Amino acid sequence: MAVYAIAFIAYAIDLARRSAVAASAADAAAAASLASSATPATVGAPATVGAPATAGARVSGASGAGAAAGAPSKGGRAAASVARAGGASVAYGRSPSLRVGVAMTVLAWALHLAADITRGLAAGRVPWANMYEFALTGTLIITSVYLLVLVVSKHDLRFLGTFITGLVLVLLGIATVNFYVSVVPLPPALQSAWLVIHVFVATSAVGFLALGFALSVVQLMQSRRETMLATAKQVRRSFLATLPDSATLENLAYRVTIIGFILWTFTLMAGAIWAEAAWGRYWGWDTKEVWTFIIWVVYAGYIHARATRGWRGSRSAWLAIIGFSTVMFNFTVVNLFFKGLHAYSGL
Repeated sequence: MAVYAIAFIAYAIDLARRSAVAASAADAAAAASLASSATPATVGAPATVGAPATAGARVSGASGAGAAAGAPSKGGRAAASVARAGGASVAYGRSPSLRVGVAMTVLAWALHLAADITRGLAAGRVPWANMYEFALTGTLIITSVYLLVLVVSKHDLRFLGTFITGLVLVLLGIATVNFYVSVVPLPPALQSAWLVIHVFVATSAVGFLALGFALSVVQLMQSRRETMLATAKQVRRSFLATLPDSATLENLAYRVTIIGFILWTFTLMAGAIWAEAAWGRYWGWDTKEVWTFIIWVVYAGYIHARATRGWRGSRSAWLAIIGFSTVMFNFTVVNLFFKGLHAYSGL
């Protein structure tokens, strides 16, 4: 957890640096825009303003068009150009704090993996038979999915490190303080090969759904910023100027959520097969079974609404956020306060 905390701090410093770079680029673009508005245009030739280069950043993209537009002739148009420049898209390279954050995340992942393996060796079984072990393994999977996406994605998603390491820190902290239990033998119903299959697929699904959740949160923030830009309102200079646009973030969230949904579908099916082997029925309306199905319905609605009903933008993002909220409700409230055949919290 200490290494995760260091990674979180490094990612947070990087976000602060992104805000500083965005502010510097916006100031330079605004100054150039005002200077060009004060320069008389040559007769028969339109005045243009080139986007000035800044150290480690440049203004680019459609949202930066206001900074590179023709020189306005009225004070009102110049002010609007300055406002648009304040939220222009800024190219952002690598920073030392970002490299430290990724390195610390890899180190924390390795230590996390070692802790999970040693818990399994101590128990003599797979380490996900109670809430503490599920949290330990689930957060490991979340970090694994994040690092995997960094490797395979063509987009630079390292900026999500703040959200991912923060979520892992919170979940690990809660599990360590409130859910920790000593190693105990498995109940008879859990002594099955389906424990390995069913729960591992479920934790993998949670890892992808968590990444989709983080992308959806950033998408909402970016969408709000773009809406303010479109209405020529003054935009706060923040790290969002260095991130992909909301449409790109939405597409990425949709892709990883689909993977999570497929895994969750298999989780539901495998759970039914296991229930038949353990209790002689595929479905019994147990609280845990019901909430697993509710989660599936929410994410199925998200995919259906986006693919066939045209729910894009903030509506799809909110559906993804609600979906992950049901996952967290299932893990915490259902496990702690509802009794049933799936009451394996160990508390």
